[in-house]
Amino acid sequence: MKIYIAGKITGLKNYKENFYKVEKQLKEKGHLCMNPSILPEGFPWEIYMQICYTMIDACDAVYMLNNWTDSKGANLEFEYAKAKNKEIIYEQSVS
Repeated sequence: MKIYIAGKITGLKNYKENFYKVEKQLKEKGHLCMNPSILPEGFPWEIYMQICYTMIDACDAVYMLNNWTDSKGANLEFEYAKAKNKEIIYEQSVS
């Protein structure tokens, strides 16, 4: 399955570690991941959102990190994914 990882980035120093850990776990289970934390810093927030929506479009599901509710962007990604009928997976629910 192709999975986009959504979670809080803005304001977190260790966000790359959080995303990488989950990406590694998902890959070990055979999934292909889109990880927005690999995007270079310095673009306007709105540009990141455009890129992330495109990444979501390429995926079957969106994996919501536990901190997603604290993120404006992840909340928008959640709503976008629901509107596009993507499967939503929550961090605590993946075995």
